[in-house]
Amino acid sequence: MIYKDDPELIRRFLEDTSNLRNGHTPGVYFPETEDDIAAMLRENSGSGKRFVIAGNGTGTTGGRIPFGDTVISMEKLDRIDDPVLLDKQHAIMTAEGGALLEDVQKKAGNAGWLYPPDPTEKLCFIGSTIANNSSGARTYRYGPTRNHIERLKVVLASGDILEIPRGKYLAEENGVFCLDLPLAGRLEFRRPEYHLPRTSKHNAGYFTAGRMDLIDLFIGSEGTLGIVTEADLKLVAAPEKIISCLVYFPGPDDLFGFVEKARQNSFGVSPNAIEFFDPNALDFIRKIYSETPAGTAGAIYIEEETTEAQEDQTLEQWFNLMESSNALTDESWVALDAEEQRAMKEFRHELPVQVNEWLATQKESKISTDMAVPEESFAELYSYYRETCEKHGFHYIIFGHIGNAHVHLNILPSNHEEFLTAKKLYVDFVDKAVELGGTLSAEHGIGKLKSGYLVRMLGEKGMRELARIKKVFDPELVLNIGNMIPEKYYHS
Repeated sequence: MIYKDDPELIRRFLEDTSNLRNGHTPGVYFPETEDDIAAMLRENSGSGKRFVIAGNGTGTTGGRIPFGDTVISMEKLDRIDDPVLLDKQHAIMTAEGGALLEDVQKKAGNAGWLYPPDPTEKLCFIGSTIANNSSGARTYRYGPTRNHIERLKVVLASGDILEIPRGKYLAEENGVFCLDLPLAGRLEFRRPEYHLPRTSKHNAGYFTAGRMDLIDLFIGSEGTLGIVTEADLKLVAAPEKIISCLVYFPGPDDLFGFVEKARQNSFGVSPNAIEFFDPNALDFIRKIYSETPAGTAGAIYIEEETTEAQEDQTLEQWFNLMESSNALTDESWVALDAEEQRAMKEFRHELPVQVNEWLATQKESKISTDMAVPEESFAELYSYYRETCEKHGFHYIIFGHIGNAHVHLNILPSNHEEFLTAKKLYVDFVDKAVELGGTLSAEHGIGKLKSGYLVRMLGEKGMRELARIKKVFDPELVLNIGNMIPEKYYHS
């Protein structure tokens, strides 16, 4: 196994997209097999040495950044097997934890299959998407990563290699799990006893449910319970055709009415994705796409799977829905073939590019939210975001997964005073989302950046529940300490 400690060679492991600074590590291990990882953890048992598991640096919450811990890079565990047929509509693809999502999706697509999870960043590792229960635009139809994982192999802090097929390890009626492991011995513990928020997307804390499956405890655990080295990914048959539309609206009531009708499958529509761009977001995009109409209430991107035979009917259903919602149909954009859909994808991805270019001219970082609420509460949260930002005169944009009542507010400070004000207001945004029955994080996770806020959602008792579960699998506290759970809760 390779180990590097040259400061220049390991510098790239001290950052991700969170803007957390001052990361430092004595060195980085590059295991080539799960046995390498297991042996290293066994050999270091009782040493007090701590490890951070490094994905590919695409995370937004500082999860892979070490603060004195040794790094375990997953990049050499990148095997992707060919799909294995289950039935006409499903297949299984096995991939190691360091395989790129982009490569998994390409290999599945080349064989006529679709791996549905689609976070915007395609260069993330599959193990990281599992550790973060990643989601994206298609989550509206297909759900998050959890819905597409059939088996995991996980290396525990003890050095045990635990294989978890879905359906094998279920909690008893009283919520208790029992496991017998070669090195760790007998593990007996109760599932987390807090309640999850009433949202369709959630990625903050450990999963819990009655008679839950152990595999779901590890999915979304942010590497705090073990290291995902291999997974069986469930594929679905690739769609024959896709229709994509970018639809503009003259007023907010028209736009939100359209979203509600799309959710209710009005006129027979059945979207995969329902995405939102507010007027400020469109202003950024207009710098490159000058034909983007001005003076609108925003735009909605929709996508639906169809067939060659049904394409015209599907398109007519969407046009009927647009007409019923006073959409600016003539100004809207319909993409029916792969080339046009690639162009539309470039349009959508131009927003973060332009935002980052603008931020490069400023001295301050943006303040971003990742909160979601129940559908019936979305309008209230959206209004709260806008009214707060307008009151303080912030430059801001709102965009994202409106189908799941989950949009991102990005406040773009022009000076340090605005940055400090926005950072204080972030707490108010968290409290508002929680008050509405929502979640602190719908898709990006908690990591180190947001760990101090999680108590506002789960409470002190909930945080102690997280620590209790963590210490079952990692009693010496060696894996990803500081991620999700502030260290003080391990000692309370």
